[in-house]
Amino acid sequence: MTSDSNPFSAAPSALGYLYQLRYALLCLFRQSEDTVCLIEGDDDIDFSDPEEGRILASLKHKAVGDTLSDLSPDFWKSVRIWLAYYLKDPRPTSPGRFYLCTTGSVSPGSLLEHFLPTKSRPADLAAQAKAKLETSDSKTLAKTKVELESLSDDQLTDFFSRITIFDQLTRIENIPQKIIDEKLRTVRIQFRQAVYQRLEGWWMDQSIKLLSDERADPMRGSEVSEMLSFICEQFRDDNLPIDFENAEPEEGVDPDSDDRIFVRQLRTIGVNSGRIKTAILDYYRACQQRSEWLRINVDLTGEIDRYDERLVNEWNRLKQIVWEELAEDAAEEILQNFGRKLFNDLSTSNHPNLRIRIGVTATYVAMGSYHLLANERKPRVYWHPRFEERATEILKNTAV
Repeated sequence: MTSDSNPFSAAPSALGYLYQLRYALLCLFRQSEDTVCLIEGDDDIDFSDPEEGRILASLKHKAVGDTLSDLSPDFWKSVRIWLAYYLKDPRPTSPGRFYLCTTGSVSPGSLLEHFLPTKSRPADLAAQAKAKLETSDSKTLAKTKVELESLSDDQLTDFFSRITIFDQLTRIENIPQKIIDEKLRTVRIQFRQAVYQRLEGWWMDQSIKLLSDERADPMRGSEVSEMLSFICEQFRDDNLPIDFENAEPEEGVDPDSDDRIFVRQLRTIGVNSGRIKTAILDYYRACQQRSEWLRINVDLTGEIDRYDERLVNEWNRLKQIVWEELAEDAAEEILQNFGRKLFNDLSTSNHPNLRIRIGVTATYVAMGSYHLLANERKPRVYWHPRFEERATEILKNTAV
């Protein structure tokens, strides 16, 4: 539904805020890695660069076809924001430049065309701009008029010389592809969207932390580069992305009422509720992770099947070692102890054979996969030494 059908819609405003975040990410990629970025500081976006100084950028995500004319509030409201910053230190040598970044276009023949980076600037541009503003009867722009009066002629010229308008910029829906085309050419084609999605997810999370004061430091260009490198590492041939390390099911986790086969198996060897909760989370995260891997790489199906076979082989190898001294007539308490030892040894093992790829070290991948194998209608792995003899009893009335 478009905002045209609802005059009270907040969609344009929401789109504008989201545009700030996406555009800031694009800009940081295009600046030096020493550049730092603040969201909603003295303007929509603040950039500070050791060489170029500070830049205050006002962003306007406009409807398709919108234009910017001489008395457009988008321009003059931004002028007022910049003026407040400028008046803190109105020296000609003080750092600070002001950008109006809009998806709209400057009206041909308007005075504002002279603020475009590709146009020449008449010597009296500041005086012309102030005179143009004087012709407006808008109450919205009245305060800007008053505040401009506080500048001397030299200051007025200096202030307006710092303003640049960038029009017809990339719209919000096209920024992801722009970043992919400009910065992800070294990533395999089939993984570019997945890499970008993970990068933007991290960026949005950090932006929210910055806006909510959970993060004190501004974002840095070098930080974006480091995160991109980290994400790309996960898409190498010896690695896979890890996306669900802290994920939890929406319905929550209840280890005491969960009656799935793999949970019942753990109860049978006396695993406590806290560890069963961890097992349920590992199971959930492994399921989600496998689905995500297959979504971004459909060729992984056979590799996952081979991984499961390898896990079964490793379980069987360790089972024979752990249970080698187990007596045929061992009491139930001893059987449970041996079952927990097998489960504990696999849970704490860092053996490379338990990894689907050598670079995948997240514990939930291996242990969640074991719980998947233990949850099959005819489980391929089990923990109780007498499971095969007692399968009917253990699995009675369980849910897969």
